[in-house]
Amino acid sequence: MNIYQDYIQEIEERKIQGLHPKPIDGAELLSAIISQIKDTNNEYRTDSLKFFIYNTLPGTTPAASVKAQFLKEIILGESVLEEITPAFAFELLSHMKGGPSIEVLLDLALGNDNNIAKEAASVLKTQVFLYEADTDRLKEAFHNGNEIAKELIESYAQAEFFTKLPEAPEEVKVVTYIAGEGDISTDLLSPGNQAHSRSDRELHGKCMMSPQAQAEIQALQAQHPDKSVMLIAEKGTMGVGSSRMSGVNNVALWTGKQASPYIPFVNIAPIVAGTNGISPIFLTTVDVTGGIGIDLQNWVKVLDADGNPIRNENGEPILEEKYSVATGTVLTINIKEKKLYNGDQELKDISKSFTPQKMEFIKAGGSYAIVFGKKLQTWASGILGIEIPTVYAPSKEITKEGVGLTAVEKIFNKNAVGVAPGKLLHAGSDVRVEVNIVGSQDTTGLMTAQELESMAATVISPIVDGAYQSGCHTASVWDKKAQANIPRLMKFMNDFGLITARDPKGEYHAMTDVIHKVLNDITIDEWAIIIGGDSHTRMSKGVAFGADSGTVALALATGEASMPIPESVKVTFKGDMKSHMDFRDVVHATQLQMLQQFGGENVFQGRIIEVHIGTLPADQAFTFTDWTAEMKAKASICISEDDTLIESLEIAKSRIQIMIDKGMDNHNQVLQGLINKANKRITEIKSGEKPALTPDSNAKYYAEVVVDLDIIIEPMIADPDVNNEDVSKRYTHDTIRDLTFYGGDKKVDLGFVGSCMVHKGDLKIVSQMLRNIERQNGKVEFLAPLVVAAPTYNIIDELKAEGDWELLEKYSGFEFDDNAPKGAARVEYKNMMYLERPGCNLCMGNQEKAEKGDTVLATSTRLFQGRVVEDSERKKGESLLASTPVVVLSAIMGRIPNIEEYKTAVEGIDLTTFVPSIKELVTVGHS
Repeated sequence: MNIYQDYIQEIEERKIQGLHPKPIDGAELLSAIISQIKDTNNEYRTDSLKFFIYNTLPGTTPAASVKAQFLKEIILGESVLEEITPAFAFELLSHMKGGPSIEVLLDLALGNDNNIAKEAASVLKTQVFLYEADTDRLKEAFHNGNEIAKELIESYAQAEFFTKLPEAPEEVKVVTYIAGEGDISTDLLSPGNQAHSRSDRELHGKCMMSPQAQAEIQALQAQHPDKSVMLIAEKGTMGVGSSRMSGVNNVALWTGKQASPYIPFVNIAPIVAGTNGISPIFLTTVDVTGGIGIDLQNWVKVLDADGNPIRNENGEPILEEKYSVATGTVLTINIKEKKLYNGDQELKDISKSFTPQKMEFIKAGGSYAIVFGKKLQTWASGILGIEIPTVYAPSKEITKEGVGLTAVEKIFNKNAVGVAPGKLLHAGSDVRVEVNIVGSQDTTGLMTAQELESMAATVISPIVDGAYQSGCHTASVWDKKAQANIPRLMKFMNDFGLITARDPKGEYHAMTDVIHKVLNDITIDEWAIIIGGDSHTRMSKGVAFGADSGTVALALATGEASMPIPESVKVTFKGDMKSHMDFRDVVHATQLQMLQQFGGENVFQGRIIEVHIGTLPADQAFTFTDWTAEMKAKASICISEDDTLIESLEIAKSRIQIMIDKGMDNHNQVLQGLINKANKRITEIKSGEKPALTPDSNAKYYAEVVVDLDIIIEPMIADPDVNNEDVSKRYTHDTIRDLTFYGGDKKVDLGFVGSCMVHKGDLKIVSQMLRNIERQNGKVEFLAPLVVAAPTYNIIDELKAEGDWELLEKYSGFEFDDNAPKGAARVEYKNMMYLERPGCNLCMGNQEKAEKGDTVLATSTRLFQGRVVEDSERKKGESLLASTPVVVLSAIMGRIPNIEEYKTAVEGIDLTTFVPSIKELVTVGHS
């Protein structure tokens, strides 16, 4: 069979699944299709034309290159087709978004045929995805007196690619659909266990919510063909937990509109809403697609005469419904007035959904076009030697005289692009910033690669200090899906310029280290800005933002990101940490004490948590910053003492050196460059030239939280509270309980020590507890399975050198083997310890899971429904989150222990302890 027949067979197989033909990205297949198009008698010619016109992926895919060259032949008259005229060929080129299409258009625009050149120029004036190779050609032609080049550059300087677009509609009619009650995780919109299919957009779309929900959405669309379906999180926040572009893609696929008639399954402009708005990182992803996110506030707290919330018998604020958004409600989003209506009744001012910048995203069909458009306009204005014409909405710049800077404000000011020298910006300002470190993970990486192809990027931006492509989310099971996807991803990213977990040449050992741990190690400057393709991109050096796959692609391609400077909440500590407590308990207690201090209001949501950790090295402090994703914070910053920061940088250097020794550095010597930068930073700190980052003493915060260590006397557990009568209170990360609540008799079916929340000390705690219990009881028996997954290989190497791994091996019934990785996910567990491959394991939920209906006690971050454990017919699955010693003891005992049992088991063990800094970590005065 030839390649076309193989494609036809695949189409027939997809029909059985209810799927259309897979979009074409390969050059060989499209070349075969073009041969059949040229043969007017070919029996497959009609279908081949359809595939060529409507089913070929744009950008820099190999297929796009072949398509662009054939369209060039048609325009030049070298091939003549009745179905594709030269005018239609130009139209098709205009939808191809960059890369080979821009190259062809420039060939034509700068060619000798004046009529063709003018037509090519008219198309080029609508394009924004131009890179250095393209602009260099234009610049050279312009300096050589080419009139078309001059015309193009003048058009770009005026940003006609933006100004000539149709304006956003004055109003949009919507019909509501309640996607769920309470917080809606992106796992509902794009389940982790379907991560392998994300790059196949139509196939992945089948997993959004449920077949029943999809049918209900389609029924609403049939009843209201003139309206858009608005997906709603009732009594909750939309899009919590992860930063998935695939989630927004799915929502757009089902409820949005097609971006181009010639690009299959790429939809834009979804409309989403939540009683408590949209999760910040999810809202960024909505912006990528030119969509609308609305904070409904349709449920409000009932207040007493003094303005205080009235509470029910459980101490929860009583809510009342201001207006209904029940499924099937027809509403009007008035974009001109920035208000939400039901008929003539005004429901809500929604100005925040339609800032000048968001209006630009809507007009342009997404934020990428704006980012690239601004860069192109700046370049063109520079070539012409003119001031940049005011086309785009000016960035919001907020300066507060006499007010100091928070840590995040300092970082943003240092990395800002296009801000007048000497001007200091405060929270709320819109800023373009240079990005220092970028991370791509393996279940979103395939989409990042697609995004890079679609924006015609071929090499990493030279201003990025370092970038890493992980293999941790697919580490547990090396199945056929992983074998098909991951090597291809690693090859693409390695060629693009990233340090990759797997060597496409196979020369160094495949690394499945957890991405957040690697990014934490390669961040060697606390003034850095980090962008990573996962919500737990929360480094304990610098400020890190979890992002969707598209924003990661944008950061890789341009070395920039755009966002408002967030407000900050300052977190400090007082008192003494009890010797039997673990730092994880302090982290959970921070969430609990914050909610208690602010009457149930989560002041962390959407803001930066500036945690004055002081004396805790980055490895251990990461436990706090990682958890801030579950606190719904936008990001977090650790304020360290000088000596502690130096210690953290030395650890980072040693781990980067290990990566170099393994052969992971590339031809640009990115990793060696990071070590050099770390050495420079250490010298600056030691000399006093530039001490560790601290906020100004007169900085202004949204709120300040003081965590009292004295009152943390028992281990703290984050409970999904799966049986709470109020559905909106389940799976929220806000229910934090102490050990005594469980009465020493709550059954545990499985324990899990792993994920990004644990560090080397946690693995040592496991071995020390086993030694302790062996000494106390004569032996160790597990009454429930215990799954242990180290975050990184270097931790295992260090544990082997220190004797801990040998003890873990002694009690394990299974140990991973990289030479023979598991080919299928485990579905049943025995009462023993499993030493799993470094990586995300159960926390990710896309490969390994606990048995359905289990009660799992985990060090993980995830307690969402169906993530670590799915429900069974007999009971709901529960994923409770606790410290390592609590998890280990619970697996051994088969239940959550009481406080005395716990204290006995941890006696003499060096838990992860924390002593607050004795000095105030601030810079005196304004700096």
